[in-house]
Amino acid sequence: MNQEENVQGQQPTNGASNGHHAERNGNGQGSNTLTTRQGHPITDNQNVRTVGRRGPTTLENYQFLEKITHFDRERIPERVVHGRGAGAHGYFEAYGTVGDQPIAKYTRAKLFQQKGKQTPVFVRFSSVIHGGHSPETLRDPRGFATKFYTEDGNWDLVGNNLKVFFIRDAMKFPDLVHAFKPDPVTNRQDAERIFDFISNTPEAMHMITFLFSPWGIPANYRQMQGSGVNTYKWVNEDGHGVLVKYHWEPLQGIKNLTQPEAEKIQAKNFNHATQDLFDAIKSGNYPAWELCVQIMEDGEHPELDFDPLDDTKIWPMDQFPFLPVGKMVLNKNPENYFAEVEQAAFGTGVLVDGLDFSDDKMLQGRTFSYSDTQRYRIGTNYLQLPINAPKKQVATNQRDGQMTFRVDHAEGQNPHVNYEPSSMNGLKEAPKRGKDHTPHYDANLVRQKIEKTNDFQQAGERYRQHEPWERDDLISNLVSALAPAQKHIQDKMIELFTKCDPEYGQRVADGLREAAQHQSAATNNELKDEKAVEKAEELSQEARPY
Repeated sequence: MNQEENVQGQQPTNGASNGHHAERNGNGQGSNTLTTRQGHPITDNQNVRTVGRRGPTTLENYQFLEKITHFDRERIPERVVHGRGAGAHGYFEAYGTVGDQPIAKYTRAKLFQQKGKQTPVFVRFSSVIHGGHSPETLRDPRGFATKFYTEDGNWDLVGNNLKVFFIRDAMKFPDLVHAFKPDPVTNRQDAERIFDFISNTPEAMHMITFLFSPWGIPANYRQMQGSGVNTYKWVNEDGHGVLVKYHWEPLQGIKNLTQPEAEKIQAKNFNHATQDLFDAIKSGNYPAWELCVQIMEDGEHPELDFDPLDDTKIWPMDQFPFLPVGKMVLNKNPENYFAEVEQAAFGTGVLVDGLDFSDDKMLQGRTFSYSDTQRYRIGTNYLQLPINAPKKQVATNQRDGQMTFRVDHAEGQNPHVNYEPSSMNGLKEAPKRGKDHTPHYDANLVRQKIEKTNDFQQAGERYRQHEPWERDDLISNLVSALAPAQKHIQDKMIELFTKCDPEYGQRVADGLREAAQHQSAATNNELKDEKAVEKAEELSQEARPY
């Protein structure tokens, strides 16, 4: 039966006629042609539209906006991703320098300028794919989101425990999450679906080499690294901008789990990381992290074999060293989990003066998506909730909406004036601090991949940097996950692993071959057992008197 016949022969699950799925469009394309929800055929589902191949994305990215806004609303009321979380309050203390340089050389952000200056923070740790009551021992990236309540308003540094990501273009984010989420039919996470996507997404090999090693299961939240993952900018008083990456380094040390270790913990406690964080703070064993940055001049950097705006890549530490800028300490547990942890809302676009966006495609896509999700998940006035509200005066001309309970106004402001400009004692624009950062673009508006992809080199380096026991766990986990997959998916993954490192690919291939032999032997034994039972029944029948 061909695909069209199969579709026509199926009964619609919702009782409505489904015959239109089998129709062909005006271009003679079959029913499997990808379209928007308006029915427009999609010719490029890989790249957002940018000003030049490295320029910023544009607001008229209708295909992307429609795709991501629908994705943002796929779960009610739990987060679409990062559903399981734990949190704590604390403070960030600035060093006043970046390396051996005064930090004002690179950024005018006030929270960094003065040595010893403390800024209140709230941190939410989370797992990404699984739901709100899932075990904290599952293999999954971990979220590491920090809200700084600065004197200039809030700054959210939203990242993960791992320094890279699966994809480099925000257009692919819903597809990635769909592949890792449970099958929409069986409601079970399916490794075949995951590797079907990954085998067609070579840029993910670096992340996969992290995720399926012990780095994919942090032992707890206290001994876990954090990373902003995206590339941001710092801007100084003169308006000069540099690219920057953020990294949290745990002062408690780093600890990860092998798969057997995780399973042993999960058998007794699926809340172990939340419990560990809460108990440590309660006992006065306050966890701390040092915030380090990597700094790079903006530009294409022809000396690098990758694009520095690519989130699947790590900036080499020997060329761009980690420079400490401050320390964070968590010293207070939440008093109400729902009010403080569940309703905490973060967004990559929440930046203060001196911090800015780069042209990182993932960053620009996330910046729209995160805040859009929070307005949908929590409500229009989610920023009036205490956990999300800045610890400074808020005065806007925005009003009302669902669940509003106060008017954001300044002392002495004319309550009749909720617009600007006004000569009747309304709100005024704030004075500028420093020069604007004004990057220049002279390029066509295009849909185009980053040119220097180099998908396999850093993945291979990561494989070789793993300790022997980490490599063993990585291969074991990959073989277990890939063994049930169709052979063409296995073969494609072996090809990609081999491009990363020949030994890497060979070990996965050998493991899959051995797993297939074991499965074949087990099947043969089952058949022999079945035949033995049948023979015994036959003999029993013959021995019975009539």
